[in-house]
Amino acid sequence: MRQAGKNTESMKELESESVENSELVEQTFNFWFNSQNHIRSPFPNYIRPELQRRSIERFFEWSASLTEKAKDEVNEEIIGEKFEEIIFEIALGLVRTEDEKISINYPFLPRRGDKIEDKDATEKAGSSVIKDRSIVKEGDKIFLKVKLERANDKTRWETMFELPA
Repeated sequence: MRQAGKNTESMKELESESVENSELVEQTFNFWFNSQNHIRSPFPNYIRPELQRRSIERFFEWSASLTEKAKDEVNEEIIGEKFEEIIFEIALGLVRTEDEKISINYPFLPRRGDKIEDKDATEKAGSSVIKDRSIVKEGDKIFLKVKLERANDKTRWETMFELPA
């Protein structure tokens, strides 16, 4: 017997006829496809229609494979996290460049074209623009290597910082 309340509502989100039109799906895509204050969409426009289609299909496959016991235990938070996980997994297979993959894996990091104020540089140096980024592995640590160009004199420089594991 299913629990009443949120779990029953959550399960309605998982039914095949309602997945594509569910509020969860709509809100999740709206959040990740439309930049919000400090959060920019990591998903290029050219993948979005296919990303939506495949994500909904995979989400339904996942939900259809749940046991009755799992369905009793699932809640809105679990459903939302799983749907986002699916979106990000599928997006990695749809993008064309390593830089796009970096944006998807680390959506909150600075990107190509972003301006960075160089606090350590002289007053004349001012800001720099990110020209390239790459992932560098050293032992068991992962770093983002960023190549920049100073706006005023076009001097190129680079830096690395450790990424969370």
